[in-house]
Amino acid sequence: MNDVHVIAYFAGDPTRTYQLVQWLEVLEILDGAHRVGLVLRDPDSADLVAARTDLQVFTAPTFPELTELYAELDAKVVLYCNNSVLNFESLLDSRRLHVHINHGESDKQSMASNNAKAYDRVFVAGGAAVERYLTGLLDFDADRLVRIGRPQLDLPRTPLLEPIPRRTVMYAPTWEGDADYNDYTSVDLFGESIVRGILAVPDVRLVYKPHPKVTTSLAPAIAAAHQRITELVDEAAEADPAAGHTRVLNGDILAVMPGCDAIVTDVSSVGLDWLYLHTDKPIFLTDRHGDTESLWQEVPISRCADVLDHTNVDTLTALLADRLVHDTRHLDRVAMRHHYFDDLHVGDSTTRFMAAVAEVVALRDRLVADATSGTAITA
Repeated sequence: MNDVHVIAYFAGDPTRTYQLVQWLEVLEILDGAHRVGLVLRDPDSADLVAARTDLQVFTAPTFPELTELYAELDAKVVLYCNNSVLNFESLLDSRRLHVHINHGESDKQSMASNNAKAYDRVFVAGGAAVERYLTGLLDFDADRLVRIGRPQLDLPRTPLLEPIPRRTVMYAPTWEGDADYNDYTSVDLFGESIVRGILAVPDVRLVYKPHPKVTTSLAPAIAAAHQRITELVDEAAEADPAAGHTRVLNGDILAVMPGCDAIVTDVSSVGLDWLYLHTDKPIFLTDRHGDTESLWQEVPISRCADVLDHTNVDTLTALLADRLVHDTRHLDRVAMRHHYFDDLHVGDSTTRFMAAVAEVVALRDRLVADATSGTAITA
């Protein structure tokens, strides 16, 4: 057990395990260079994650159990994929360096949280994320930021959709968030209209792939709208079996993307992952707040997408039909991809991530050695 050099810490409940699961394959690659152990606080979450990986999984439900486990592990670095309140119990350990890696790249307000100041390093995708932190936070040390791209996007995936002659449009909304300021979902306001709009486009297959938390939402408006959307998709599939209309409620959305020709999504990591992997295909972005100026400033991807809000969602059918034939925003997306992800190509992010972790591991060893010898060193 004491051979663990890197801990990936997760304090979320089972409904949030997707945040860690999306990192598992990358952490398995990292394990080849720096032995990785997963430390989870919730036993049910630990069981779910353990079924998805061969990495060592440790469970520490209570704070005394966590401190005892950390005393036994010879870890140098702790990675965090969210900002759980219970992260602070792990951050109390001062003999390790703590790195926030987040669980995606998006323009949601929660992505640039003051919690970032608690970590020794914050790994981010690229220039847009750096800008987000420096403009969104007061007195934030930019030297904490390390640009690594999105390692998850380097991984090969087996496409989930069967190829068909029809053009395929995916509707991939996010969930409602845990606070009003972080609510970007279109499900309750526009979901039904978007689905009807896509279904009305000639020769199109609709794929409905909501955020996992949409399917389990306890918010009455979200749950009701999600139910109506699934019924619409099922009815369309039954009425025209050859069309292939479908809903994908489980599975990796990155494995759904290769079979799609356009995406309708909300402010979330999904649109940015699409921008990176499928720069040559149109993006439609929703704006539930109807504030074009704020969206333009705070969500740069909106500048290369067609934005849908309460004023124009009813025009989606015509606009989508036109964009599938005349994609006039392609060069805008190329430029915006550079803004979010630098000039990275597939494979480069994993290389950056591995190097960044190795650098933090080496720094921790130097800091501990110099602290033991009484020599000061600047991080």
